[in-house]
Formats: sequence, C-alpha cells, structure tokens
Amino acid sequence: MRGALVRGMRGMRRARDTPGARAASGTQVASEEQVASEGGAKRHRPWLRLPRLSALRLPALRLPRSRRGRRLAVQGLMALCVLALLPATWMRMGSDARVGTTADAPAREVAMVFGAGLWKGRPTPYLAHRLDAAAELYRTGKVKVVLVTGDNSRVEYDEPDAMRTYLTERGVPDDRIVSDYAGFDSWDSCVRAKKIFGVDRAVLVSQGFHIHRATTLCRSAGIDAYGVAVDEPRDATWYYGGTRELAASGKAALDALFRPDPRFLGPQEAGVTEALASATP
Repeated sequence: MRGALVRGMRGMRRARDTPGARAASGTQVASEEQVASEGGAKRHRPWLRLPRLSALRLPALRLPRSRRGRRLAVQGLMALCVLALLPATWMRMGSDARVGTTADAPAREVAMVFGAGLWKGRPTPYLAHRLDAAAELYRTGKVKVVLVTGDNSRVEYDEPDAMRTYLTERGVPDDRIVSDYAGFDSWDSCVRAKKIFGVDRAVLVSQGFHIHRATTLCRSAGIDAYGVAVDEPRDATWYYGGTRELAASGKAALDALFRPDPRFLGPQEAGVTEALASATP
C-alpha cells in the first residue's frame, strides 16, 4: 500500500513538470498580471501584505510605582526645564539694560541688521520691520552706516542684496549700506562685524525675542552693542520665534563661552570704513 502511494506521488510530480503543465502555469501567471495591469480586481498576495499598525506594539511608558520614584521623576523633569531656560535667562538678564526702542538708542556710527528670511526674493515681514527701524535710525541721524548681514550661501538666495534694495527704496543712500554675505547665524554675524569689518560699536536691530541673544553674542565678540527691539504682534510667528530661542540660546551660550571661528571668516574688508569716510562732511 505504501509503495503504491509513493509511485502515485512520483507520477503526479512528473505530470506537473511536463512542458505542457509549465506552459499552462505560465499562462495563468501571465493572465493574473494582465488583469492587475488592466485595472481588474487584484488578487491578495500574502507575501505583499503590510503588517497592521495594531500588530506593532511599542513599549509602554511606565511611571515609577513608589512615591519616592515619582518624586525623583518630577524633580528630574524640573531640573531639565531649569537647564533649558538657564541660557535664555542669562542672556536676558545680562542684556536687559542694553535693549530699547529706536527712540532710546544711543548715537552709534553703525547699525547692524540681521537677516530674517526672504519671500519670493523680497524681505519677509519680520525682516522688513527690522529694515524700517534701521532706516529710521539713519533718518534721525543716530547712525551713519547700515551693515546688513545675512545668508548668501546659494546663488538664488541673497539676503544682503534684498535688504540693500529695501533700504535704498526707503531713502538710505546705497553708499551708506555695507553687505556681509556670510552672516549665516547670529554668532557669525557678530564675529565678522568685529574681525572683518572692524566694527567696535553698533546698534543692533531685531525682534524682541532675538535681540537679547544678538546683543549678548556681539558683546562676547568684542562689540559695544545696544539692541533695538522691533515690536511685533503676538501671532504664531512670534510665538514660534520665542520657542525657537530656547534651543538657540543653548548654542549661543556655547558660542559665547568657547568663541569659535565663524563658518567663513575670510580677509578683512574696508566697506564700513569707506562708508563712514563718505559720510564725513
């Protein structure tokens, strides 16, 4: 009985391996692929089925069960919050007496305007408000030269030239504007203003959530800086900028402590000196 069963199974295998059987099988596979390609009902293939989200089990976050464990967890969370707020608090307390409005700003030869993005080649509203404040400082005679510092790391993105165009449209002479094309962040802008352009004293212009950090960094770079805080409505952009400052303040604290070179230092430039010379009657 067992020998007959084995012989029967061998016969079935030979029949399945014949050219006709293989051709029939190929025709069936081809017809399935044709139906799928023509938009027909697709057959479910178990090997292509993605795992269900319910099958992906993530480890559950478990709080400590003991009272002492929960107390330590809360204390650790509070310590992390304090560490996160410490750099921003230090910068605000250290520069609060050196931040005011355009009316409060002392007379300086140079105003520095930090880039804040472009939209279709034009300054964003926040950057435009900074430039408006700088133009007011120039018109009132509090500054003689405006140093615009921003990002020009790509050919199609040129913050300083867009800032220059905006200022000239508002009455600031072109020869009183100096461009720094490598102001990739606030620290780079401050260091380059000191080492490349020879700025010793300046009025910085930015929004309130950023001006304390900019003032602290420029003072760390060796500039006698006073910050003008531009007023803005408390909209989503303002709150985003304030939240972003928490992370940026940590990096700024490290920059002020270790004082690294900017991403691109380059040779010294006489743009500010020449612009001040042209401003002298």
